[in-house]
Amino acid sequence: MRRASWFATARNAAAAIAAVALAACARDTRTPLVVYSPHGKDLLQFYAHAFEAAHPDVDVQWVDMGSQDVLDRLRSEKANPQADVWFGAPSETFTKGAADGLLEPYKPTWAAAVPADAHDPNDLWYGTYLTPEVITYNSQAVPAAEAPRDWDDVLDPKWKGKVIIRDPIASGSMRAIFSAMIARSIAQTGSEQAGWDWLRRLDGQTSEYTLNPTLLYQKLGRQEGLISLWDMPDIALLREKSEFPLAYVIPKSGTPTLVDAIAIVRGSKHPQLARAFYEFVTTQQALLQAARQFVRIPVRTDIPADSLPDWIREARAQIKPMPLDRQMLVDSTDTWMKYWDAHIRNSERGK
Repeated sequence: MRRASWFATARNAAAAIAAVALAACARDTRTPLVVYSPHGKDLLQFYAHAFEAAHPDVDVQWVDMGSQDVLDRLRSEKANPQADVWFGAPSETFTKGAADGLLEPYKPTWAAAVPADAHDPNDLWYGTYLTPEVITYNSQAVPAAEAPRDWDDVLDPKWKGKVIIRDPIASGSMRAIFSAMIARSIAQTGSEQAGWDWLRRLDGQTSEYTLNPTLLYQKLGRQEGLISLWDMPDIALLREKSEFPLAYVIPKSGTPTLVDAIAIVRGSKHPQLARAFYEFVTTQQALLQAARQFVRIPVRTDIPADSLPDWIREARAQIKPMPLDRQMLVDSTDTWMKYWDAHIRNSERGK
């Protein structure tokens, strides 16, 4: 009986393994749709599951990485593209991708509902969200009344060694903030020098450059740093959906406001599905879901204001967009970041 029982158990186990294998094979018959994006696990999973529910024969495979990392990866894969959709990064980064021949033209059905400066003139990318850059802080350790109110306040000696920064080389948000400081210098003085001086002083305030946003949030939460510079939607989302004690201040002198975009990768193996996903995540309903559940500000101008969350209407009233020459950012950011990396990074820390 024991022998028979053992055989029965073994047979059942084999049947279970076979069932799992068959299920895996069944899943493998779905068409893979590959999405490169810096938007983070929560938003990407939400849209992947929703799109798969509407298209049961599709397997959305999203890869979460920094904005610059997406561009670098697409460049390296140009001869044999692996992605179908690029979903998220500052428009300046998409403009570089367009210049490199990485993007496929596509004019979405809602093209008329975005401003002229929120899409490529040749339909290579279109804006999805607006992303204001802000000052963030640990709200348990820093009273709101004492938090920096503007960019220059972050350089106050009281914050020395208490600033923690996401490594800007791979981050679209940080590259935008750093570039905005140099662009501000050029606008005010005609020279980059004041911008480099500002970034050098910031380096002296900084305790660490973290490898990714998750480490940034964790270290801020543990008070390994008290102050940072980052994008408003991510911090607002963390406040709503996590236990991280983070808050933010909209800088009073002006805020770099990025146009976050979407595009189809040139050479996509599944162009029709890529267009379907593109449209799916940019409908009015999808953008309202992103606003309500993921704290994203839609670019589309045809969404009724009274349907948007209160925080968006309040933010729009508070935000003073920083004037930026976007073509100059496209042309100069890579050069500026290389200079910062070679000559400023860690040059003042600990002094």
